[in-house]
Amino acid sequence: MNCLLDTCVFLWLALEPTRLSKRSVEVINNAPRRFFSSAGLMEIAIKHSAGKLPLPESPRAWTASRLAFFQVDLLPMDAEVIFLSGELPRVHADPFDRLIAAESIHYRVPVITPDEPFFALGAQRLW
Repeated sequence: MNCLLDTCVFLWLALEPTRLSKRSVEVINNAPRRFFSSAGLMEIAIKHSAGKLPLPESPRAWTASRLAFFQVDLLPMDAEVIFLSGELPRVHADPFDRLIAAESIHYRVPVITPDEPFFALGAQRLW
């Protein structure tokens, strides 16, 4: 099964793999395709520029190298996903999570995340 990595999961995969659950590691390792959201890319860039996310190099270079190394495909921002994120239940306000949940629903791919609000938003969540 293909999978969509939440931002924290992508970061942990690259920087702190021991934080990943056994199940998430199995799914990631066995997925024919792994995806990462452009919303997650935006989240990394914003947090890094605010000083909240130290990285070994610029977000542009670091994310490109990690996406390539882990063979993760970047999902482009899609108008349908953006509209769907606004139509999801108002149970979780984080715009990045809402976009990632909408991608999970739209592309019918489970999101790998420890964050329970994804389930409340209607996304298939694996952890």
